[in-house]
Amino acid sequence: MCEKEFHIVVLGGDGIGPEVTQQATRLLKQIEPHLPDVSFRLDEQSVGVGEYLRSGQGLPDSTFAACQQCDAILLGAMGLPNVRYPNGTEIAPQIELRERLELFGGVRPIRLFHQNDTPLKKYGPGGFDFVLIRESTEGLFSGRGGKTDKQAGEATNVMKITRRGAERVTRLAFELARKRDGKKKVTLIDKANVLSALFYFREIFDEVATEFPDIESEHMYVDASALFMVRNPDRFDVMVTENMFGDILSDLAAGLVGGMGMAPSGDIGSQAAVFQPSHGSAPDIAGKGIANPIAMILSTAMMLDWLDHDQTKQAASWLDDAVAKVLSNPDNRTPDMGGKMLTGQMTDLISAELQNLIE
Repeated sequence: MCEKEFHIVVLGGDGIGPEVTQQATRLLKQIEPHLPDVSFRLDEQSVGVGEYLRSGQGLPDSTFAACQQCDAILLGAMGLPNVRYPNGTEIAPQIELRERLELFGGVRPIRLFHQNDTPLKKYGPGGFDFVLIRESTEGLFSGRGGKTDKQAGEATNVMKITRRGAERVTRLAFELARKRDGKKKVTLIDKANVLSALFYFREIFDEVATEFPDIESEHMYVDASALFMVRNPDRFDVMVTENMFGDILSDLAAGLVGGMGMAPSGDIGSQAAVFQPSHGSAPDIAGKGIANPIAMILSTAMMLDWLDHDQTKQAASWLDDAVAKVLSNPDNRTPDMGGKMLTGQMTDLISAELQNLIE
């Protein structure tokens, strides 16, 4: 009998979300028999646009209750552009989960697996590997619930930065830099020369930095960081920034390694975590079987590592290594990356490499 059962809530969501989530859970089921002290209870819950149209709730109370009680959450993608709340915003339960579960740290690993996948042609096989951490509960997104009146003379959203929010996401960034086999450096991305709220964030960042004398710290304005991410991304190790800046820069970063289908993420809190690909629901390709499952699979590896059991950490390493092996062949690509492979075919290859590693 296993010593630990992990309760994983699975939220397939909308568009391609269920398709890529199915690939991830398939690999989890493949791994499970090889973890003698661990099992997974996969708990599928309804959420997103389909649920909103059915019940009027994008995130039903029963689903949220399951999310509160589980060990981790796997999320495919949510939202469709043609279905919106009365205030004009899209159905976005993933943001509601971040706020209600206080998932303050949006961790976005950016890794180049093959030189053919980046538009930055100066990078050879060594590539680059950094992490962008986005504060996920405050910032400019904190004003998303506001209502607009097109007859009014203006519309306003307020950026909110609290000491608690800035401290905890900054500390997460330094702790991650300490664990990574990287440059041991944290870069704060801000616009502190213009926005007083971000100058406040910078002051708190500097306070927290004193707790980590072994980690280098630096500041960089967001416009300059966009430039350097394109010109010299290997200068970064761990980056931390405000919510909106992180939302934008994480897409830019994904473009450096092959697109959104290559960009995993985890939304981390002190008591809960959601793991999901950085991409959206992509309704234009939903049901065609061509969605890239890599970001979802790498997000699953992040979840296994976060569960912090020796055997789930081993499983995370197996998944990461299997993906890297498959992507070392530039012909193994889905259409979003210029290839011809179907979603299931890509997972088939990863599954075969995974089995080789396990055996």
